[in-house]
Amino acid sequence: MKKQVVVIHGGDTFDTYKEYLAFLKSYKLTLEKLQPNRWKDTLHKKLGRNFEVLSPKMPNSMNAKYREWKVFFRKVLPFVKNYLVLVGSSLGGIFLAKYLSENKFPKKILATFLIAAPYYDKDSNYSPGDFNLPKILKKFQKQGGKIYLYHSKDDPVVPFVDLNKYAVALPKAKTVVFKNRGHFSQSRFPELIRGIKKLYSK
Repeated sequence: MKKQVVVIHGGDTFDTYKEYLAFLKSYKLTLEKLQPNRWKDTLHKKLGRNFEVLSPKMPNSMNAKYREWKVFFRKVLPFVKNYLVLVGSSLGGIFLAKYLSENKFPKKILATFLIAAPYYDKDSNYSPGDFNLPKILKKFQKQGGKIYLYHSKDDPVVPFVDLNKYAVALPKAKTVVFKNRGHFSQSRFPELIRGIKKLYSK
């Protein structure tokens, strides 16, 4: 049986529709953005034939709403298998942290990887829309399997301090710090590949 990995991509949130329109007007589209070649796009190839990667396209990623993502994510759940690995990138990371803190997951989770995930609290200088986390992540810690927190010190999107906030809220999680990966928009992510494969090598 193939080992299963479910990847939840990132997105943007806005408090008002006016802010969203302003973002669209100022958004700089490049040829590179029209030709996706990031690690999420090639993860299935890098992991190999023994893995099955599910990458649901979450609704309205440029103006994401947690309630919409929650509805859609539940449509993915009938396809998940026991001992799967969850990977949440950026907004996908806070989505998984919130969902698994508030809902019972139907299958056994082997591990959860949060990649550059935002952690909003009263000291944050940005808004997560309706992706705000509950004060206690104990339920996530209990059912999320082995939890890994990946963040780069030079991340220009999600403050590095958010990694420390997750580490406090999830004391059993393992943190992996990078120095120059920005917001992990690179095409290769060998550390994640090794981390996932290592879970199944024991």
